[in-house]
Amino acid sequence: MKKYEAVFILDIRKTDDEGAAFSKEFGELIESLGGKMESAVPMGRKQFTYEIDKRRAGLYFDFVFELAAAKVKDIKEKYKLDQRILRNMIITYDRPADANGNKLVD
Repeated sequence: MKKYEAVFILDIRKTDDEGAAFSKEFGELIESLGGKMESAVPMGRKQFTYEIDKRRAGLYFDFVFELAAAKVKDIKEKYKLDQRILRNMIITYDRPADANGNKLVD
């Protein structure tokens, strides 16, 4: 399994509980696909530099998880048409390390 990081921007108007239900749903999805959730960090409400779908702000969430590479496509397909999500990005989790193998940024 590889380690991934996912960032989601949720539509404020379509989430009632500041995204807590979405965060729980995402964690359950990762575990149902055979993965392991490492962290789920709500980054709060942030203003956009430019409007996204006529919205000026959104709720940001950062997730770090381990999952088989083939299953990442399933996540992208599930959330592709979800109206709560304005933007999302899933990338391979890769943090720089020093010569001793210790992480510089965490």
